[in-house]
Amino acid sequence: METVIEQISPATTWFLRHQVLWPDKPHSFVQLEEDNLGYHWGLYANHQLVSVISLFLEGNQARFRKFATATNQQGKGYGSQLLKHVFIEAKKLGATSIWCDARVTAKDFYQKFGMKTNEEVFLKEGIEYLKMYFSLD
Repeated sequence: METVIEQISPATTWFLRHQVLWPDKPHSFVQLEEDNLGYHWGLYANHQLVSVISLFLEGNQARFRKFATATNQQGKGYGSQLLKHVFIEAKKLGATSIWCDARVTAKDFYQKFGMKTNEEVFLKEGIEYLKMYFSLD
């Protein structure tokens, strides 16, 4: 299956963010105030947007947020391709480390990429999260 990763607008990410991450919240819930300050990528499979991720720089640290792959497309490697791409892009942008607030249910996925955690669980909207990080050096 042909896949293409493209830089996209913040608004292009909103549908998948909402559908996958917070379907029970209003659509506006997935729109970040800082979206216009970030970098956004989408992975297209056969010309259909199936995965999105947003990257924000904070000094030499990069943070990715709102990483979502269409539910019916998960497990096919699309999210992995997109995450690898974002690690490369973050490094190109001068970041020496990258981090995210990961849902506890995604911990094993992120560990496959070498990401580590301090194991301190916290709640966001009733969902358990961990801070996960990776050195890009």
